[in-house]
Amino acid sequence: MSSATALRVPTVDHLSTLLAGQPLLAPSPWAHVNALREQAQTALGALAMPTLRDEAWRFTDLAPLHRLTFQPATVASRLQLEDIAPFCLDDAVTRLVFVDGVYAPQLSSPALEGGVLVSDLPTAMATHTAALEAQLGRQQKLGDNVFAALNTAYLQDAAVLVVPRHVEVAAPVHLLFVATQAGALSHPRCLLLAEAGSRVTLIEDYVALQDAAYLAYLVNPVTEIVLADQAHVTHIRVQRDGRQAFHIANCAVSVGRSAHYQSVSVAMGAQLSRYHLSVVLGEGAECAVDGLALLAGSQLADTHSCIDHAQPHGSSRQLHKCIADGSAHAVFNGKVIVRPGAQRTDSAQSSRNLLLSSRAQVDTQPQLEIFADDVKCTHGATIGQLDAEELFYLQSRGLSGSAARQLLTYAFGAEIIERISVPSLKHQLQQRMLAQTGSQP
Repeated sequence: MSSATALRVPTVDHLSTLLAGQPLLAPSPWAHVNALREQAQTALGALAMPTLRDEAWRFTDLAPLHRLTFQPATVASRLQLEDIAPFCLDDAVTRLVFVDGVYAPQLSSPALEGGVLVSDLPTAMATHTAALEAQLGRQQKLGDNVFAALNTAYLQDAAVLVVPRHVEVAAPVHLLFVATQAGALSHPRCLLLAEAGSRVTLIEDYVALQDAAYLAYLVNPVTEIVLADQAHVTHIRVQRDGRQAFHIANCAVSVGRSAHYQSVSVAMGAQLSRYHLSVVLGEGAECAVDGLALLAGSQLADTHSCIDHAQPHGSSRQLHKCIADGSAHAVFNGKVIVRPGAQRTDSAQSSRNLLLSSRAQVDTQPQLEIFADDVKCTHGATIGQLDAEELFYLQSRGLSGSAARQLLTYAFGAEIIERISVPSLKHQLQQRMLAQTGSQP
């Protein structure tokens, strides 16, 4: 490979515009990373940016993204611990911080104790080469996913977590991705390997400093999570980017035999966000996938999920809630697949949505694709407004109309927040939700 790798820019205008300001990549010291980049570059040459004509994107218009030009972060981070203090968690002893996509060791507290590895990719490659080469880039399929391909084409670093067999990590691991620069394009990468019988809680947290709250930038993460047999992983994902930001994320999870994956995702920030979660369940595997989108103004949040029961005796539960105010637009597309031979599958999916304004919009589409006959699968969706009788009851007890609406709105979303097992993070999100719901007329 040459000393620098230039991406083969496709002829599609929007994608070529997005790539125009990106740097040449120096070859990685690891052949596996170079091979992944090459594969992604080839894919990009044949892909185009999605439009409303694409079924998976028919409710999500990327036109606002096309009007902007993004550049990589131009200045090394000079942040100090006090700058990120509002986002630090008392419960998380181990923390990795990336600023505008670049690892910030001075803000991080990595770990390598009891065989548990929490580090950046170069450090991890030095000690866990074989394990990383076996899994990095293996879960997230590129296919026609232009954003996953873009992330992989610019793969340079990653947050890596490896938990050895039968090891329980008591305190949660906090991955904090901080945005500070206008027009910055970052490609965060996360890899979690939970070996057989292990247990860990991972917090994946995207934030904007106060000065960046109204800056336009693009975050394009890819997360890969592998659970070996009988492993337990709790994955908490929080997106609280600035209100002018764009956030387009992909997460691919492989759940081994009798393993358990629990996910809670919360989307509060960004003018346009999309999160695609793909979970493949092995024999007897379980997953619980919960989500909340809290939107106001002209925000758009699009959540796509696919829970794939590839083996028998698996179970899955999914509850996704959206609260939309102003002219906000929430999208949910949840697919459950039961493969041939995946008998005795038990799956339940629910999409519940609350509209706080006549201009707010929700598009929800739960789907079941069942190719086995001995299964128990249910799904459902509701869209509605605050209950007039409940409002009247609270007002009859002395609450003002605005206070009654705030209380009921908070209660609707709190069901998801309460499922977060990290008290300090739960408190932060509760406070933010109170602030947002309290601003409603």
